[in-house]
Amino acid sequence: MGFEKIVEAIIKEAQERGDFDNLKGKGQPLDLTAYFETPEDMRMAYSALKNAGIVSPEVELLQEIAALKERLTGTYEDAQRSRIKKMIRDKELQFNLMLERQKRQRRT
Repeated sequence: MGFEKIVEAIIKEAQERGDFDNLKGKGQPLDLTAYFETPEDMRMAYSALKNAGIVSPEVELLQEIAALKERLTGTYEDAQRSRIKKMIRDKELQFNLMLERQKRQRRT
């Protein structure tokens, strides 16, 4: 029995046991935004770091931005909304500067 057949058999057994029935995000489309926002030549490295539980400063910033945007949707006080919006703009600027710095380093 070839390797592919063995893997298919293992997956089929897991499906029959219901191992995949309660996965997080089941039935939802995959969010590949972060993947495509990552420069192509950096994707493999970031993927390896992510699988190891380590995130880059850029990914941390994207996570912070996402958290701030979520916080903004639940905030109704104008002063606090303005403060959160400023924090988002600052983090987005910091993220864009990091990406620009990486682009320049790759060119040289």
